[in-house]
Amino acid sequence: MSILIDQDTAMLIIGITGKQGRIHCKRTLESKARLLAGVAPGKGGQSVEGVPVFETVADARAVFPEIRAAMLLVPKQFVRDAAFQALDEGIRLLAVITEFVPVMDALQIVHKAKALDAQVVGPNTIGVISPGKSKLGIMPDYIYGKGHIGIISRSGTLTHETASNLTFKGFGLSTCVGIGGDAVVGMDHADVIEYFAQDDETDAIVIIGEIGGTSEEMAAAKIKELNLKKPVCAYIAGMYAPENKRMGHAGAIVSGGMGTVRSKIAALEDAGAVICPTLGKIVEFMDEYNRRTGGRLQSLEPQIDG
Repeated sequence: MSILIDQDTAMLIIGITGKQGRIHCKRTLESKARLLAGVAPGKGGQSVEGVPVFETVADARAVFPEIRAAMLLVPKQFVRDAAFQALDEGIRLLAVITEFVPVMDALQIVHKAKALDAQVVGPNTIGVISPGKSKLGIMPDYIYGKGHIGIISRSGTLTHETASNLTFKGFGLSTCVGIGGDAVVGMDHADVIEYFAQDDETDAIVIIGEIGGTSEEMAAAKIKELNLKKPVCAYIAGMYAPENKRMGHAGAIVSGGMGTVRSKIAALEDAGAVICPTLGKIVEFMDEYNRRTGGRLQSLEPQIDG
């Protein structure tokens, strides 16, 4: 079974009538995900691409009680209230796509989710995809082939590039989780490592990180704690950035001797992960592992031409 989402996951989009909501409603339907409803205050009774729009999450779940996942696409000033409503009304997996969410708002959302035993992906995330099954996010699903490699990443762009590199080489992906690039996010690398450790469909793991924050160091500690036997390779963006260079993500803050390239690489290598100096080396790592394991990582669907 997949982690977080699968073909049976019923979902809704909060902010479905906005420009981005309409775009990603269409793309989500095209991906064959079970998008059953949308939410937009003041727009109840309308529809987008045939998907019914409700005033509130409660209204949507009254008609579709199986909905437990939601993608949030609203302006940053409305994210906190929209997330609170979703969590209060039974959403247990919330992908907060919006960027520039105020730090205190993000902290309160994450705190509330933990109290309700819910999972938050993001803010500032591309979401989650289990290729061939479902997606709760804004990634172009056609570059994500189905297979047995799990990806955990802080960068949406680098996730897309890595997924497409692997897919074009004929390798498949089990689940890809964009944890988000903000200083405060719901799930981190370590949380997803724990899921992948228990996932029979994930045979190898890719960690994509960047300078700043401690998520990668925490992932290394989790690998050691679990005595993880699955191979892990990692790429750290900003590896060659000048000292004190400001990166684009809010989470790229170095402090107290942690969050540096050296501290992340040292921790991950100590945990047994292989460090890839370029994204291309990730493909080489998986190619070598695939040969040693008799082709387990090959895509489970036809290779993309190109």
